[in-house]
Amino acid sequence: MDKVDVLIIGGGISGLASAWWLARGGLSVEVWEANKRPGGKIKSTQQDGYLTESAATMVLNFRPEVEELVREAGLEAAKTARLPAAEARRYLLHQGRLKALPMRMGAMVASPLWSLRGKLRLLVEPFIFSSGGTDESVSEFITRRLGREVLEKAMEPFIAGTLAADADQASAAAVLPRLVALEQRYGSIAAGVLVNRLLRRRTACTTDTFSFRGGMSTLVETLAKTPGINLRPGHTAEELVRERDGWRVTAATAHGQRTVSACHVIVATPAPAAAALVASSDNELAELLRGIDYTGVTIVHAGMDRDAVGHPLDGAGFLAPKGESATLTGNLWMSTLFPDRAPPGKVLLSSYLGGARAPHVADWDDERLVDEVLKTLRPLLDLKTDPEMVRIDRQREALPAYHGAYQARMQAITIRLQHIPGLHLEANYRGGVSVRDRLACGHAVANRILGARQWPSVERKRREETERSGGKVAHSLASMDTAIE
Repeated sequence: MDKVDVLIIGGGISGLASAWWLARGGLSVEVWEANKRPGGKIKSTQQDGYLTESAATMVLNFRPEVEELVREAGLEAAKTARLPAAEARRYLLHQGRLKALPMRMGAMVASPLWSLRGKLRLLVEPFIFSSGGTDESVSEFITRRLGREVLEKAMEPFIAGTLAADADQASAAAVLPRLVALEQRYGSIAAGVLVNRLLRRRTACTTDTFSFRGGMSTLVETLAKTPGINLRPGHTAEELVRERDGWRVTAATAHGQRTVSACHVIVATPAPAAAALVASSDNELAELLRGIDYTGVTIVHAGMDRDAVGHPLDGAGFLAPKGESATLTGNLWMSTLFPDRAPPGKVLLSSYLGGARAPHVADWDDERLVDEVLKTLRPLLDLKTDPEMVRIDRQREALPAYHGAYQARMQAITIRLQHIPGLHLEANYRGGVSVRDRLACGHAVANRILGARQWPSVERKRREETERSGGKVAHSLASMDTAIE
C-alpha cells in the first residue's frame, strides 16, 4: 500500500491550491481527481478563435499570499491585466435600458437610478444604530442599513449575478462579510468605509484584476504540474477509513481499486461527495454537509462582428435585477475585459442565466437558451445580426447557495472537524467561492498541516542536505517552515 504525507481528494482549484502550498513546504502530496483533467469547473475553451470560460473568468486579488503563489508558480509572465476600457463603467439594467452603475457613495446619491426617497435613505445610513440578528439574510441586512431600493437595484442583482444565490435566503455574514464587519466594528457601513479609506494609504494591499494567456485553465494546469504534486486523474474516492496513525483511502480506477495510506486527508470535493466520504467517520458531519444547497448556472457565449453591435461596450458588462429579467442575471463583455478573447474585429459576450432566480433554465434546450439571450440583448446592445459563434456551458451544481443559517452550519462543521485529527474540508462552500478565496484557503490549510508536527519527509530532506552542505541548507529549510507556519 502506497503512503503519502497528504492525500487530496478533488483536483479542482481548492485541491490544487492546497497541494501547491504543501508541496512547496516539502511534503509528499497526491491529488485524486475523478475526471480525466484537473481544474474542476474551471475550463477555458478555444472555439473559432474565441476563448470562453465555463466558470471563473478572472482573479480579483488583494491578498499577498495569492500574489506570492502567482509569482512563485511562474505565472507572472502569463498574467493578462484587465483592459482599461473594462474599468470605465459597470452597467445595470434599469427600466429596460442600460444605466451606468455608480461605484462611490457620492455618485450613488447623484445618480438618476435612485428616487429622492432612496437617496435620502442612503444619506441617513450613518445614523442608523440598529443591529441585525444572527445569520441575517442579505435582503434583511441591506434593507435595514441602506434601504429597499439599494437592495432591489444593486445588491439583489449582484448576489444573483455573481453568486447565483437568492438575496432573500443568502446569509449576509457569509456573502457580505466585509460589510457586516464594518457595521459590527464601526456602527455603520459609511463610517467603516471612511475609516478604512483613511488607513488604506498605509495598510491596504493593491487590488489587481487579471486572467492568464490561454484563460483560467492556465492557472490550474500550472498548479497541477508543480514538482512534488502527484496528480492521479481517473481516481474516484470510494472509502475513507480512520486508522490509528492516519487514514486509509480507497479509490476506483480504470485498473481496479487502489488504496493509499496518508497522515492527512483534504477532501476538496463538493459537499454531497464529501458527505458520502465522511459518513462512516462522523455521521453528524455528513448531515451538516448534506444540508448545503447548490444552484445551477447556464452560460451562453456569443461571438460576432464588432460592427454588428451598436453599443460602445465601454465597461465590464451589466447585471440584471429580478424585476428586469426573470432568467438572465448578467452579461460580461469578455472581449472588453481581456485581450485575445475574440479575433480582431470581433466581440465576445457571455450571458449568465438561471441560478436560484430561475433554476428551471437548466432544463432548456440550446435553441431556447439562445433565443432568450438574443431577445434580451438585441434592444440593449443594438445587435444587428445573429452571432457567428455560440457556445453553451451548463453547470447544474455551479455554486453553493450560502442560504439559511449558513454561519452556524460552518461553525458546527469546524467543531466536528476538531474531533477528527488529520481530516480537512476545503471547497468553495467554506471560505468563499472566488478563485482568490480558494487560493487563500489552500494557503491556510497548508499552514495548519505544516504546523501540526515534524514531518518525516521534511526531516529526511534536512538530514540529506545537512550531510551535503554542513547544515547551511538545512537551516534555510527550517527558516522557510517557520515562515510558512
